[in-house]
Parts: sequence; C-alpha cells; structure tokens
Amino acid sequence: MTASRQSTIALEARFAHELPELAVRWQAAEPPEPRLLLLNAPLAAELGLDPDELRSEEGVGLLVGTAVPEGATPVAMAYAGHQFGAYSPLLGDGRALLLGELVDAEGRLRDLHLKGSGRTPFARGGDGLAAVGPMLREHVVSEAMHALGIPTTRSLAVVATGRFVRREEWLPGALLARVASSHLRVGTFQLARATGDIELLRRLADHAIARHAPEAAEHERPALALLEAVVAAQAALVARWMLVGFVHGVMNTDNMTISGETIDYGPCAFMEGVDPATVFSSIDERGRYAYGNQPVIAQWNLARLAEGLLPLIADDQEHAVGLATSAIEGFGARYRAAWVDGMRAKLGLRHVDDAAQVAALADELFTMLGATRADLTTAFRVLGAAARGDHAAPQRLLGAAPGFDAWAERWLALGPDADAMDRVNPVYIARNHLVEEALAAATAGDLAPVERLLEAVRRPFDERPGLERYAEAGPEQDFRAYTTYCGT
Repeated sequence: MTASRQSTIALEARFAHELPELAVRWQAAEPPEPRLLLLNAPLAAELGLDPDELRSEEGVGLLVGTAVPEGATPVAMAYAGHQFGAYSPLLGDGRALLLGELVDAEGRLRDLHLKGSGRTPFARGGDGLAAVGPMLREHVVSEAMHALGIPTTRSLAVVATGRFVRREEWLPGALLARVASSHLRVGTFQLARATGDIELLRRLADHAIARHAPEAAEHERPALALLEAVVAAQAALVARWMLVGFVHGVMNTDNMTISGETIDYGPCAFMEGVDPATVFSSIDERGRYAYGNQPVIAQWNLARLAEGLLPLIADDQEHAVGLATSAIEGFGARYRAAWVDGMRAKLGLRHVDDAAQVAALADELFTMLGATRADLTTAFRVLGAAARGDHAAPQRLLGAAPGFDAWAERWLALGPDADAMDRVNPVYIARNHLVEEALAAATAGDLAPVERLLEAVRRPFDERPGLERYAEAGPEQDFRAYTTYCGT
C-alpha cells in the first residue's frame, strides 16, 4: 500500500500493545492471486472507509493482510477453551489474524480481523486456510443476523486467494475480513487465569471493561460488574437466536464473546420445522449444541468465565464464589425475560403488560409448533395474517395442532397489532437449501445466487415480488437431515 493510501486508513494496536502475553505478532500469508469477491460497502462506509479504495489493489492488500497501514501490529490472538465440554489449555487463532482496531464513523472502536489468512503458531496441524464456501456462508449468515437485529460480527469482504485448499476435495480458497466490537472471548479469560498471572488477568479485565462495560469501572467490584454485564448481554443474545430459530452449532467457550456478539459462523443454520433436538453440525454427534440446549450451554460457558474472574471478584475465595454464583444464577431469569419480551413483540402484544399471560401464550404456541413441526418463520407471518382477519393460512399450517383454535381465540381477543408483528417477524431468513444452492454456485464461479440471497435477507421483513422462493420452507419436511461443516 502506498503512503498516500495508508494515510486514509488508520489501525490501532490496543490489544497487541496492552496484552502482548495473549498475542503473537504474525504476518498474513501472501495469496497467489487475490481477487475481491464481495465487499460490504455499507459496512465500509459505517467504518469510515472508502469502498472504492478497498476495491483497489492497495485496498485488497489491506483486506488480505499483506499491505497494512504503518504502525499496525497484526497478531494471532491466544485463548483457551472448552470444546464440546473438554478443556483445551491453548487454542488461539490458528488461521486468523487481528489486524488492529479502527474507530468507526460514530467514534466506536471496532476490530478488523482476518479468517483464512494462513498458518499461525496456533494452527495445531491445520493448513491455516479457508475455502470460498464457508467464507461466503459467514458473509451471508452474519448479514442476515445483522438485518434481523441480532448482535453479530460482520463480514467486510470475501477475497478469493487464487489457491486451492484440500478438504474432502480440492476447493477454491478464500479469505474473510470481518469486523467486531472485539474478539475477546470467554476462552481469553480462561487462558489468562490459567497462567496464574493475576496482574495479566486484571489488565485483561480492565481492557474488556473499557471496551464493553465502562460503567463497571465505577462499581465497587469491577470484575463482578463485568461478569454481570456479559451475563446480561449473552442472555439477550441467545434469546434472540431462539426467537428466529438460529442454531450456532459450536458453542465452545472460545466462541462466546465478551461483547455479546454472535461469532464464528461455522456449522450454523436456521431451524425450519420446530424441534428442540435440531442439530446441524456434523461433529455434534451427541446434540450438545442442539437448538433447545443453547440457553443451558450459554449459562455453562458463563460459569467458566466466572471461574476465570474469581481472583478479581474478591480476595476471599468463598466470598468470590458466592458472588459469582449469584451472577450466573441470574442468567435464567434474564434469558426468560428477554425471550418473553421478544415473543410479546412477535405476537403483536406490546400493549399487553401482563408478562405471565404473554409467557403462557408463547409457551403453548411453541408446544403446538413442535407438535406439528411447523416452519417457525412461516408460522409467525401467517399469524400476522390472522391478526388482520385472514384465518385460512393459520388453519392450514397449525390447524392440526391440538388446542390451536382455543389458543387463537384467546390470542386474538387481546387485539394483536398485525403491522407491529410484520416489523419483527421475517419473511426471509438464510434458509438452508438456499444457502447451499448459492454456495455451490459460488464455488463453481457464479456469485449471482449469493447476491440474490443477500438481497432478500438484508431486508428480511419487507415482502417483495419476485422473491417468493426465498420465503418458502426447504424441500424436506424433516430438514434435520441437513448437515453443516466447520470448514477446516
């Protein structure tokens, strides 16, 4: 990148400089023939970056990490983590790099991070690379989640590398440039605690508080206030996942952020037919991360964060455990309140103050949806039609469910707001068969299906002519047969 280009983009190195014990300075591998596949121009503008500059040769160099601004310090971040319940003492960015932090147009600090940028010291035998399909999956699904109002890391760009990578077969390679409020994870705290260096742990907590919970700095016990803030953020996040049927697929502690953003879209997918046992990940053989288990797993992960923070919460171990336990036990009530509030909106009942009444209706509805394996997304859109007086569609979808007529009578008597329902119940999600269709085409060199899918999911609540197939459920009634892979 030339000096004139560098002057327009500034990357800070706060994590690298403040927490060098948790990072390894590293350089991205040089792609043979980098070629920009997708650029998220609206996100670039939000970051204060010039989309045209990013499309230039110098800009693509930044997006693949080989032409970073002067003063930037790319690092592979170190962390530990529980993976499917088993503790790994050292994980880290095996195929990723934190290029640095930038200040966006609203003055917020954001990470610029690469995925698929080559082997690092944490690669553990992996090739450090990524294929076009998984990187485009993260681009599409993270944009869909953002449009649904769900906190998430976001893809700035996908760049073809010009090299092939070996998975089950040889696949065209790609690299993802993504943005996050930070890439601090529960696993980051697990590693800091495991070092036994309490001063390092304290500096990590201070770094996290400054970025994600500044009000905690004024608390009598800042580390406890940080824990409570993360509990609240994750309870709200997982509730939002559940409301739209999102299944993360690999909720390891190294994939849970301190910011409360969704991260690492590997074997993720959207549940269509309602079933708590839904699993899509090829490696989740026992269903640990099934749709219905996600709240419980989130609380389990947060308990691991609490363990990491114990030395900072109180000097007396027993007292620290008691305070941390209380914070973790609060997750259930926070999650339930967030889920019920979300269901209040989805059912058009914002004007109904009786939370218990809303909760009863919501619980009964989900029981009926599960009994009939109704498509979750379609069900709420047809309930919106029912709120306008059209009862035919709900009858076709849900009429076979025992007790539906009596439930609908009670719900309609509350006067649901159909317009408000349409503002929160999507028409379009990143449906699994459409994602696979688009990724297969892109792997073969045709990006048009990906771009068309993005057109639909970036405006999920606005029904538009010509996009009818994007609102339809998958071809299989039991789409639990769908399987996703990590991409490594």
